[in-house]
Amino acid sequence: MTSSTGDRGSDPDVRTAGFADLDPLTAYRLWALRSEVFVVEQDCPYLDLDGRDLEPLTRHLWVEQDGVPVATLRLLDDGDALRIGRVATVLSARGQGLAARLVRAALDLAGDRTVVLDAQSHLVDWYAAFGFAPSGRGFLDDGIPHTPMRRSGRG
Repeated sequence: MTSSTGDRGSDPDVRTAGFADLDPLTAYRLWALRSEVFVVEQDCPYLDLDGRDLEPLTRHLWVEQDGVPVATLRLLDDGDALRIGRVATVLSARGQGLAARLVRAALDLAGDRTVVLDAQSHLVDWYAAFGFAPSGRGFLDDGIPHTPMRRSGRG
């Protein structure tokens, strides 16, 4: 597991690990956070545990407050591109820029590789600020409008 230092001194570190390096309590808390946001808050009963968390090249990124994860995302290797997904922040920690810190950290990990994601459509402009552009037709996922987006590799 690795950490990166916060940009503004008192900011919590962004932590990064592959599945094999996650301790069981952290893994449990990351999955619980995702379920709290996506399944309960957004009322989307879906199977979050899709097997991709276990892939050797998947990286889990998160930020903790008081030792508990409050924001997370995962970075998948789709071969031709990396994929950001499962971006979630608990309600009590929103508005602190934690998701933005996670996206920046994921893009740092991606380096020169192309990165794709399926943004909830109301967040297209937010992701555009990181260099993403719509890359296809919008679609519904569990009744929520999404837009595929792409950030071309820098190399």
